[in-house]
Amino acid sequence: MSLRPGVLAQEAGMVLCMWRRELLRVRKERARWIGALAQPLLFWLIIGGGLSKSFRIPGAEHVGSMQYFFPGMLVMVLLFTSIFATISVVEDRQQGFLQSVLVAPGSRLSMVAGKVLGVTTLAVVQVIFFLVVAPFAGFPLHGVRWLLLAVVSLLACIGLTAMNFTFAWLLNSVQAYHAIMGVLLLPLWFLSGAMFPPPGGFLGALMMLNPLTHAVDGLRQALAPDALGVRGLPVPIVLLILAAYATAMLLLAAWSCRRREAS
Repeated sequence: MSLRPGVLAQEAGMVLCMWRRELLRVRKERARWIGALAQPLLFWLIIGGGLSKSFRIPGAEHVGSMQYFFPGMLVMVLLFTSIFATISVVEDRQQGFLQSVLVAPGSRLSMVAGKVLGVTTLAVVQVIFFLVVAPFAGFPLHGVRWLLLAVVSLLACIGLTAMNFTFAWLLNSVQAYHAIMGVLLLPLWFLSGAMFPPPGGFLGALMMLNPLTHAVDGLRQALAPDALGVRGLPVPIVLLILAAYATAMLLLAAWSCRRREAS
């Protein structure tokens, strides 16, 4: 059964409305977006610089801490942007905005997709700004695999934003969302291989189940031909995992909207 043109127009209109609203929100919440960019930069400078003398990767001694941490900082930009953006989901629901959106023409999936695409647009712009310092980390811009970097960033951000949207939709307060951020979201980043290569054993298996591990791995392969001495999965498998993650999180976010409304 094919969708009628009118239905397609309603779905596209919902996506466009939510996407445009997210971009306009930047004017009112510049501090949040600046923080999403400045915090990873400071983290990279302080932690990377502090560990520069003791950081070593067996078999890749030429890789320094500042260089190794950089792909993980790009993922942190995506993570913090999605966290700061989806806090507004709690606020919009408390103020009644999202309730009015739910009764407008358009599906829950199109509402989620518009929000996610708006956040992803801003996150990719912030990643581009962060890449200005890539040469200082040892990554000449002419050597970057830009298409791979863009695809990995898009898929990772879509998955992260949709996952965070689900948490924000199901929680009742900003304080509860911050608690989830501290207990779940930041540990996901620490277990992504951003600060140390995946070890063997249980911890290594746990890291392989973490979608952020594959996001860091994909960005590492996009920035450096030798992937900084870390043996990861082949690029097609990394992209397949990230695509499956993004799709699953979008569907979960749309389902959570319907479940919350039904309850």
